Amino acid sequence: MKKDQAGEDATRKAVARVNDTYLYLDELEGIVTANTPKEDSAGRMTAYVNSWIRKQLLINEALKRIDINEAEVERKILDYRYSLIGYQFQKLYIQQNLTDSVSDQEIETYYTQNIDNFILKQNIIKGTFIKVPQGAPRVNRVKDLIFSNKQKDRDDLRSYCLSFSSAYHLSDSSWIEFDKLVVNSPLAEIPNKIQFLKSYPYYETSDAGFLYYLKIDAYKISDNVSPLEFVKEDIKNIIINKRKVELARKLEEEVYENAAESKDFEIFN
Repeated sequence: MKKDQAGEDATRKAVARVNDTYLYLDELEGIVTANTPKEDSAGRMTAYVNSWIRKQLLINEALKRIDINEAEVERKILDYRYSLIGYQFQKLYIQQNLTDSVSDQEIETYYTQNIDNFILKQNIIKGTFIKVPQGAPRVNRVKDLIFSNKQKDRDDLRSYCLSFSSAYHLSDSSWIEFDKLVVNSPLAEIPNKIQFLKSYPYYETSDAGFLYYLKIDAYKISDNVSPLEFVKEDIKNIIINKRKVELARKLEEEVYENAAESKDFEIFN
């Protein structure tokens, strides 16, 4: 959009005007891409032109009615331009330079140095939870399979869950939030879950539609330090995000130092 005292730029094709401000055809580049269906192209162009006219009219009316601090507006425009162009440049630079592999040692070091940031906000467990419809076959075998350490029985339990259970979580090395594990079951309504976890390494219950089996191999109570395994993925993301911030800072510093060396800018006293 060009605004000057001479009016329209004769070297460019204008597509719309609001007072002395013109919208030119070359400024519509990118609104319609090569992949845009032909029937949508005209509609997109028309919508953009109409939107531009409405915005320009509103700006003109605002300038008539309120006192605008032009310096503040220019500062905000610069900030917005930076957020559009600078962000895209930073994003490309980070993609090209980011190392997204994080070693176990890095994760453990960060965990140790920031352990107070990893206090549990919920109870977590390692264990097995199975929800089976009333009337499912061979339910008398479920408890035996849950407690068995034989690989064949573990495989049979997994196969049984895949065939008959409505929800299940089988014991492995991962921690899981207790409330998420037992959601939509009578166990979710237990009033004192901490006391329950301390008192019942194994528990069975039922309601009108289902049987529920819970075996707790280990548990951690809220307000205690989280196990490293439970927050490992969170720490990895934190470390990667810190790298991104550092790369963005490094890019800005490099651009500044190169420009200073080349005398591309100066500050006047």
